[in-house]
Amino acid sequence: MVVDLRSDTVTQPSAEMIRAMASAPLGDDVLGDDPTVKELESLAAAAMGKEAGLFVPSGTMGNQIALCVHCRPGDAVLFEEQAHMVWYEGGAPAVFAGVLTKTVPGTNGIMSLADIESRITRRNYHTPGTVLLCIENTHNRAGGAIVPPDLMEKYQTIATENAMATHLDGARIFNASVALGAPVQKLTKSVDTVNFCLSKALGAPVGSVLCGPAAFIEEAKYVRKRMGGGMRQSGILAAAGIYALEHNVDRLAEDHLRAKALGAGLAEIPGLSIQQEDIVTNFVMVDTVLPVTLWVEAISRHGVKAIAFGPHRVRLVLHYHIDDQAVAQCIDAFRTAASEIGA
Repeated sequence: MVVDLRSDTVTQPSAEMIRAMASAPLGDDVLGDDPTVKELESLAAAAMGKEAGLFVPSGTMGNQIALCVHCRPGDAVLFEEQAHMVWYEGGAPAVFAGVLTKTVPGTNGIMSLADIESRITRRNYHTPGTVLLCIENTHNRAGGAIVPPDLMEKYQTIATENAMATHLDGARIFNASVALGAPVQKLTKSVDTVNFCLSKALGAPVGSVLCGPAAFIEEAKYVRKRMGGGMRQSGILAAAGIYALEHNVDRLAEDHLRAKALGAGLAEIPGLSIQQEDIVTNFVMVDTVLPVTLWVEAISRHGVKAIAFGPHRVRLVLHYHIDDQAVAQCIDAFRTAASEIGA
């Protein structure tokens, strides 16, 4: 059996999800008459506590549309220094929105209030104004770390006091919600806009939804069209998103439990180091004494796929294809690899 822990984006739609896709009523979404897309957007907006939603092909597109609507070219935007929008979206903030990217140091994805405030600039003839604060929750490069609700509220307070908007890259926001045992709106009420992914641990094959005020989403539709994101009978894809929201949220807790079990098992293997307290959602970040490439190559020979996340770090991401047997196989593969590479 191949155990694919490279990302929760590798999930395949279930038979039930495929049936929902096959039976979805369709229209032309660019012309505004695909009923399944409308249903998804309404469902997503309600879940996020926002007025409206916009179905987009990817989380990257949703995030970049948000930047384009919130900002004018030349504006400054604050990001945590390890943010996905900075590291993994192809330099899009510069290309599409034309904004100045300013980064804020963070610890496990958490920015301090003082560091944020120190980087806010007022617009004048010489200096771009800081108009947007972007937050990532859960945080990818921080190993699925959660930004807690009380801190989200403090971020919003700083933004409001400085006439800034807030955008949440909530690609895995439901993982945070389930891990905290709190409604997702507790994490989204303190931001103006939020983008979340359907195609990660929720298990849909394609798509994200950008949510926010109705007027904002109307402008976002225009930007989506400009970026080539207008889709036609996209209700086929939206149906998968509806199924994911209705059936695949609560089960995220299983991924979190298996992540902890995986981390505990790997911690006993020579040459590996894991911060167990940092495993709070579906990520396990493993530090290695020997070069990580040796580990990734060795475990691949035993049916386990993983991604190097630095010269001495490997990232493992749990999802609904990873059951208890897969966790055991992964631990065995690392144990065997340790012997093979002399860890």
